[in-house]
Amino acid sequence: MFKKRLFVFALVMIMIFSLALTGCTQEEEPPVDEAGPIKIGLITPKTGQVAQYGLAVDKATALAVEKINQDGGLLGREVVLISYDSKGDVTESVSAFNKLLDSDNIDFLLGPVISSTSLGVGPLADAAGIPMITPTGTNLEITVGKDFVFRTCFTDPYQGGVVGKFAATNLEAKTATILTNTGSDYSVGLADAFREEFEKNGGTVINEEGYTDSDKDFKVILTNVKQKNPDVIFVPDYYNQAGLIAEQAKEVGIDSVFLGGDGWDSIQIDYAEVTEGSYFANHYATDDPSEVVQNFLTIYQEKYNEVPNSFAALGYDAALSAFAAIENAGTTDKAAVRDALATLDMPLVTGNIKFDENGDTIKGVSIIKIENGELKLDSKVSID
Repeated sequence: MFKKRLFVFALVMIMIFSLALTGCTQEEEPPVDEAGPIKIGLITPKTGQVAQYGLAVDKATALAVEKINQDGGLLGREVVLISYDSKGDVTESVSAFNKLLDSDNIDFLLGPVISSTSLGVGPLADAAGIPMITPTGTNLEITVGKDFVFRTCFTDPYQGGVVGKFAATNLEAKTATILTNTGSDYSVGLADAFREEFEKNGGTVINEEGYTDSDKDFKVILTNVKQKNPDVIFVPDYYNQAGLIAEQAKEVGIDSVFLGGDGWDSIQIDYAEVTEGSYFANHYATDDPSEVVQNFLTIYQEKYNEVPNSFAALGYDAALSAFAAIENAGTTDKAAVRDALATLDMPLVTGNIKFDENGDTIKGVSIIKIENGELKLDSKVSID
């Protein structure tokens, strides 16, 4: 009997001791939100036709992550950037997102970079409840009806309208021609908004011409444009196609002032001479005296020994917006981060970042003039 009582006593003591150990282990384990690094995903084109944009975003976000980690990270945790090449392709972008979601378990998504890939990934991020900021996806539909999708750039309709207003009021243009890449949502969106705002401010669009990505010879179109002799020619396309058009326009003797959207950024690298005196909408200007702009220029040039284009600036702003939202939320809980992002209001490189109910930013547009092969801030224009 004594041995039996001793055995029961020993068994009870073992159970109590085990429970005590279990309790200590639970108390000592950090909450799940505090464990491991904070993972930021990035989908950006590093190869393909728009690689120049994507590489700029990749460099800028990597720089932002490096800086935040030097300052102690976020919520006391290291920030890790996981970057995949979209190749500027929707299918590749969707595949990259699925990998970031299922394998990498990201806390936040930066990108995709261009409108078409952002349109493809946005609904998936929203359905998965992953906070997403596209740095440069300007198509209006990217954020519409999506609680978790934001952007640090302005929209196609907004910038197209700003250029239309600038042409009619600042340049006092009376007539305009629009050359549209009919296969590009970006180009069509800007063209529609330009037309509406230009005519609203007293101008007349005297003709419109269309082309596609595969077109390389624009002489027939441009000969027709020359006969119309418009005051301004609006080419809302990316720098490679816009540059070719401007080059061939000079060859056929067109003297009209060329205008473009933010896709013109970097056009001066290969097409400075033929775009001299042109204007285009952009997100920031390197000669802007703003302290936040000049600080960004300094650290970027120190790191990469090159001048950052607007895509780099927008990528940097997108990363800082993500960091601020996570810090303000005090957690990586995705719904909490989304709520913190929606109420963000802070000065950044491309302007004061504040989101409307759709997740879009409302800010002034920098109008850039190409002078002597350099990009100069001409004015800042907004539409009330």
